[in-house]
Amino acid sequence: MDWNTIFITTVEASIGWQTVAYALAAIGINIQFGYAGLLNFGQAAFLGVAAYGLAVTVSTFHLSFWLGIAIGLVATVILAFLLGIPTLRLRADYLAIVTIAAAEIVRLVFRSVAFKDVFGGSDGRQNFSGDFFAINPYSPGTYGIGPISFDERTTWVLTVGWILIALSCALVYLLMKSPWGRVMKAIREDEDAVRSLGKNVFSYKMQALVLGGVIGCLGGFIFALSQASVQPDLFGTEFTFYAYTIVILGGAARVFSPVVGAAIFWVLLVFIGNTLDEAARAGAFGSWVTVSQVGSVRFMLVGLGLMLLLIFRPQGIFGDKREIALDAR
Repeated sequence: MDWNTIFITTVEASIGWQTVAYALAAIGINIQFGYAGLLNFGQAAFLGVAAYGLAVTVSTFHLSFWLGIAIGLVATVILAFLLGIPTLRLRADYLAIVTIAAAEIVRLVFRSVAFKDVFGGSDGRQNFSGDFFAINPYSPGTYGIGPISFDERTTWVLTVGWILIALSCALVYLLMKSPWGRVMKAIREDEDAVRSLGKNVFSYKMQALVLGGVIGCLGGFIFALSQASVQPDLFGTEFTFYAYTIVILGGAARVFSPVVGAAIFWVLLVFIGNTLDEAARAGAFGSWVTVSQVGSVRFMLVGLGLMLLLIFRPQGIFGDKREIALDAR
């Protein structure tokens, strides 16, 4: 087995664009779920709306890249209001039902034949990242330490992505140390008590939903720019479930847990997948596991590990059991 290749690809995955995109999505969910107790199962829709807002603005309407970023952000805020206004005055599970349905509606609209001229149908959109890479300060070549290296385009995406993660974590830290953050945690614990103190619970919940969606949508921009394309099926419901897994893995209501959780999640996926692939190619499993079955077995093993984590340490690596006890009234 080529352990050197396995090690290199695993380390690269721990800081790669997938980790960055999922970390930003998980930071947004951590605000909504970890701190405010909101069950948003449609985070993929926020990322998809932002990514398509950028892609359609540039590739379909041939407008400015920066206008596309602005439109993506505004569309995310509008989506949060559309989802939050009819549901946030109700029990937490209503928001969960509405958001998971909305995420599927958004994905199906993007891949609809009726809107193919705008969104590109199942093929998605390309040719919108030129202006982003035009300001790339890295000259052509590879950058890294030893065998751990990336080309200049990926390095530029990772630089921007990790800066966004740092700024997002700093913002969350400052907010949660402020009176606003303390009200958020109180709403998660007992929103009736907060309401009795004269606080507008609906307004605070809406702020958490919008803020979590906006931070999460930054992951949609990274997702789109890293591949220089967007496709509707990239933003399926499994994306949201992976992000929740990352939050729970790291520990809910901890500032840096989504980042650590994202790195661990992708390290596990890549390490297990590459190890199984090498072993299958060497015939270690005989006819039991073939190369084409490695992907499915990888997710089975990672899923089993996460199940054991939830059974024996449901609060995650850095979390506290009290942080996942929601007031769902």
